[in-house]
Amino acid sequence: MTPASDTLLDGNHTVLTPEYVEFRFTLAGIYSRFLAWLLDALIVIFGTSAVLIVLNLVMAFFPGVASALSIVVYFLVDWGYAITLETAWSGQTVGKRVMNLRVIQESGVRIGFYHAALRNLARPVDRLPLLYLVGGITALVSRSHQRLGDMLAGTIVVRERRLKVPSALGTSGEEGLLADPLFVARVKKLSTEEREVVLSAALRREELRLEARLQLFSALGTRLQEVLAMTKPAHLSDEKWTLLVAAALLPPPGSKRKLPGARSRAIAGA
Repeated sequence: MTPASDTLLDGNHTVLTPEYVEFRFTLAGIYSRFLAWLLDALIVIFGTSAVLIVLNLVMAFFPGVASALSIVVYFLVDWGYAITLETAWSGQTVGKRVMNLRVIQESGVRIGFYHAALRNLARPVDRLPLLYLVGGITALVSRSHQRLGDMLAGTIVVRERRLKVPSALGTSGEEGLLADPLFVARVKKLSTEEREVVLSAALRREELRLEARLQLFSALGTRLQEVLAMTKPAHLSDEKWTLLVAAALLPPPGSKRKLPGARSRAIAGA
């Protein structure tokens, strides 16, 4: 597939942080989103069927009520499935996880219940008149590939990047600090979001322009001194300091860590 066709299918979404650091996201194309929806739809159909079998057995003597109830059950399972999983899995359902897709806010941060509920409650409109025709056309003409539900909730669907964490991040010569139990213990107490930001910045620093790279690591260096309650050694640059924190977070050699597709906030502006 040519780069041009990739751009037409996927596209990009850029977020500019208050520190003027750019994070770029690869937008999910219509084809991959359709496959994810198809898998989720099959799960919902089978789940609804299982629930209805039980209800029909219970409501065998009230066929009219069972018929009306089946419609209610379908929508409850359909909405409940998507809203619950996208809230619990930070913007993913089974279909999206299989296709390496994720729903995030336009600002680049993860979604919550409010966003998941809004984008999924709008699905009946997006489905009109059949097979998401309204939603599909809206996504095709939208700059960020948003269906109506996404526009309402302020969300986008992006491709996740899976990166292998290297065994080292250019921290040679600073093994003494990495061997300091106090430093390592405080680093391990960083929140999940803070860890994602540090590791994502460390692994993607080569993708940034020099000015943006300096601004990002300056903000990260200052913030890490605050959250770790430690002063950065005078001989270390902000980038080197951040890389040491990232190195302390690395898993054992040979393992892999899944990193967000630039969905994290700049830590200083979080």
